[in-house]
Amino acid sequence: MATFRILVADDHEVVRKGLMALLQSQHDWQVCGEAGDGREAVDKAQQLKPDVVILDIGMPGLNGLEATRQILKSNPQARVLILTLHDSDQVVREVLNAGARGFLLKSDAARDLVAAVEALRRDKTYFTSKVATMVLEGYLKGGTPGAPIPTAGRNRLTPREREIVQLLAEGKSTKEVAVALGLSVKTAETHRSNIMRKLQLHSVSDLVLYAVRNNIVHVVQAGIE
Repeated sequence: MATFRILVADDHEVVRKGLMALLQSQHDWQVCGEAGDGREAVDKAQQLKPDVVILDIGMPGLNGLEATRQILKSNPQARVLILTLHDSDQVVREVLNAGARGFLLKSDAARDLVAAVEALRRDKTYFTSKVATMVLEGYLKGGTPGAPIPTAGRNRLTPREREIVQLLAEGKSTKEVAVALGLSVKTAETHRSNIMRKLQLHSVSDLVLYAVRNNIVHVVQAGIE
């Protein structure tokens, strides 16, 4: 039987090492790589081609949702498990729309991580009961199972624009954004202007609040209590 390969991404090293220890205790499972932020996770996923990618939703630089989209775009066969502190309706919708196959609260990880990954290994899904209920309700109301669930206005942004919003909301300057994304400063400034106009925002503080409300950054990362 081929070794089952897993990539783990979480910006807290203690949490990441704990997750890896749980996974490595399983026979024929191999943690083939680890990442400390979303951008590194995308790069490692492209290099290593893991069977399952475990992503913290609130990583700096590139959050788990955007990382999921980029990973699945380059490797549709990968299965993604999202870890989060909260399971609000909006977070649930974002996770499902990103294409993740599993969703696990961090508070349940010690107990349920192995079961969640095993479900994905068997090409099944793993969701909390709340998520399962939302999916079922969507289906009963006439939706198609697995179809995207409508979300707020953040869908007006392109993937590149969402990356820029996250970096700006985390306090990066336009020049730092340009360096991080391999853009010219002028291009980054144009993106920033387009974003502000598209979202009808007038200040960086407005942008930060938008990013928090739309789960592009975690409240702690944005410096808001």
